[in-house]
Amino acid sequence: MSESMIPALSVLDLVPVRTGQSSVQAVAASMALAQRADELGYRRYWFAEHHNMPAVASTAPPVLIAAAAARTSRIRVGSGGVMLPNHSPLIVAEQFSTLEAMAPGRVDLGIGRAPGSDPVITQLLRRSGTTSDVDQFPQHITDILKLVSAEGATVRFTSGGEYNVHATPAATGVPEVWLLGSSDYSASLAAAYGLPYVFANHFAGEGLERAMELYRSQFQPSEQNPKPRTFITANVVAAPTAEEAEARALPQLRQFARLRTNKPMRPLETVDEALAAGSDPLEQSMIDQNRVRWFVGTGQDVAAGLREFAARYDVDEVMISPSAGAYEGEPLDAADGRARTLELLAEALGA
Repeated sequence: MSESMIPALSVLDLVPVRTGQSSVQAVAASMALAQRADELGYRRYWFAEHHNMPAVASTAPPVLIAAAAARTSRIRVGSGGVMLPNHSPLIVAEQFSTLEAMAPGRVDLGIGRAPGSDPVITQLLRRSGTTSDVDQFPQHITDILKLVSAEGATVRFTSGGEYNVHATPAATGVPEVWLLGSSDYSASLAAAYGLPYVFANHFAGEGLERAMELYRSQFQPSEQNPKPRTFITANVVAAPTAEEAEARALPQLRQFARLRTNKPMRPLETVDEALAAGSDPLEQSMIDQNRVRWFVGTGQDVAAGLREFAARYDVDEVMISPSAGAYEGEPLDAADGRARTLELLAEALGA
């Protein structure tokens, strides 16, 4: 897969945990997948931030990014995203400046405004003292941009005097900052700051066209980004046959339906469990609605769909969330279905 292919592809990983799988095995599977993405020529590999979900082990993106950076040599690694209201801006800046020192020129800091969790977890984060005021989100972005720079930030005391703060003492490079969102607000904010923008289409398909139009029409050029830069996310499952792809998509589609219908969360079903389980009418309706926005099929079919998708919204790349489920008996410490998705797309979209 060449760097000049259209569309360029990247990977978003939530580190899924399926029935019978431990966190150790789930993380091992994701590390192997990051290595495979690196070998295949994918542009970026990002980890999402979610909390207290039985099927998701991506609770600490900086830790996962460090592990992936150590196992790869070329691919950019980053967060998709760090949910900034959960963290002190200084801590985020320090973590990603350290990552940039570990993998120079390969680190992305994707920032989001949502909590990435339920209200109880949000309150626990607030109680621990780490959760920032969500209303301060724009100011905290400004703080991070200054803190990660070589110049650092200046604190001015009300009593007079100044104090210099640096996320790392001698930065020679900075992580690339992206703003994530799925609303008019996030699009306008990214435009105002001259930041590249990611629309989270993998879980919020509504409003994509308007958000892109707002971002591009309101964009204010910055030193790092003289023109708008965009990509969008998408749920993708590719397999040797369309029938297998549809089967492998079912566990995640059913999980989305459970989430949207407020049913108790559980580890991700295997394909066998999902095929054997029945869905009530409301669940099936949610599955059908979500399936329309997914890209599921053979490698060639999915590649054609992604090409058209990228062209329709004129984006620089597409970040795929490889959502292929696993059959019972497949290794617990590997991501065979997800790896096959990456391989088939790399073959179909290659030079």
